Amino acid sequence: MLFLYNLIVQIADFLLKIVAIFSPKIKLFVDGRKPVFEILESKIKPSDKAIWFHAASLGEYEQGLPVIEKIKTKYPNHKIVLTFFSPSGYEVRKNNTVADVTVYLPLDTQKKAQMFLKLVHPEMVFFIKYEYWPNYLNELRKLETPTYLISGIFRKNQMFFKWYGGFYRKALDTFTYFFVQNESSKKLLLQLDKTNVAISGDTRFDRVVSILEKDNSLDFISEFKNDILTIVVGSSWPKDESLLVDFINQTSEKVKFIIAPHNIKSEQIRELKNSISKKTVLFSEVETRLIASLQDFDVFIIDTIGILTKIYSYADIAYVGGGFGNPGVHNILEPATFGVPIVIGPNYSHFAEATALVNLEGCTSVSNKTELNDVFSNLICNDAIRNEKGHICNTFVQMNKGATEVIIKNISNPKSS
Repeated sequence: MLFLYNLIVQIADFLLKIVAIFSPKIKLFVDGRKPVFEILESKIKPSDKAIWFHAASLGEYEQGLPVIEKIKTKYPNHKIVLTFFSPSGYEVRKNNTVADVTVYLPLDTQKKAQMFLKLVHPEMVFFIKYEYWPNYLNELRKLETPTYLISGIFRKNQMFFKWYGGFYRKALDTFTYFFVQNESSKKLLLQLDKTNVAISGDTRFDRVVSILEKDNSLDFISEFKNDILTIVVGSSWPKDESLLVDFINQTSEKVKFIIAPHNIKSEQIRELKNSISKKTVLFSEVETRLIASLQDFDVFIIDTIGILTKIYSYADIAYVGGGFGNPGVHNILEPATFGVPIVIGPNYSHFAEATALVNLEGCTSVSNKTELNDVFSNLICNDAIRNEKGHICNTFVQMNKGATEVIIKNISNPKSS
């Protein structure tokens, strides 16, 4: 089975190089991996002590960040090596300040896994949430390197729990400990006789709680808001925006809107702005030319990345996009931590925090234009309902923090700390 797996990886490697000619994203995926070993060799000396964290993409990085920060503090003499699998994670966070070295993870062949581990020689390894690369895990097992899964999620439709999944089940033997998010994940691992498992919860709660300790002020958002009730739309897709624009154009309520689309390509931003009949300004316009007064605008479109979290702190109501597509709604915990009532689309069942907040009634799911209009109108006009739902959201986040401390208390010291 390992032979077949390695053959598939080699074929995929070849095909990706061809696809990269036509796809900018795949080109980043392929070209970004070319200098990895050279970078590692230049930045990590044989005498250095290192701890390796792997994140599939941006969401997993944010999820693992509280643990990375704690480990960095606990082991200040170790270099933190951070790897990403996807361009959407690496390209956004390649210049982060928490890791000493940030690179793409080379494809999972035995030779590349051996080379990577030889250069990094990690004393501890953390995989965030998921991604189980058999060759890396096999080599880590041979080296007897303490390896942990943090904020893990297991579902019974995964290959580990199929009759033909023995190859992947074997890879799980590498993990020193599994820190999982919920009871169902623990039960599934126990079915595989994995008793080295603890329910730690989700480190994303620790991540968003820490946001409250930071300076979230943005002068230009304060100027735009001007103490008027504001709806912040985060990570919206065209399906979300088609409903939202209709409400924006027809509402007579005194309310302002800030829209931070998931995709900030200039053509889509232009189409979005042109569809809105009310006075609208782009972030890029504020940056590049003088605006007489942001207070005069009704809609502010954020055509940049990296500031949505701070913008949520100005929200009276939040709409989080993605819920009208697959895989579903984006991160609702950031607005929740600010005590903001949340509205989402119908596709949220794969996200435990969204399901919980919908059940608690801090978050409301809508399926069509009529429902969206009714929910927004109710939240705008009723201060008591708006405040109650916001309180539910903040309390939910506060009640679920603490996963990072559970993990830190239960990891073994590295080979030489």
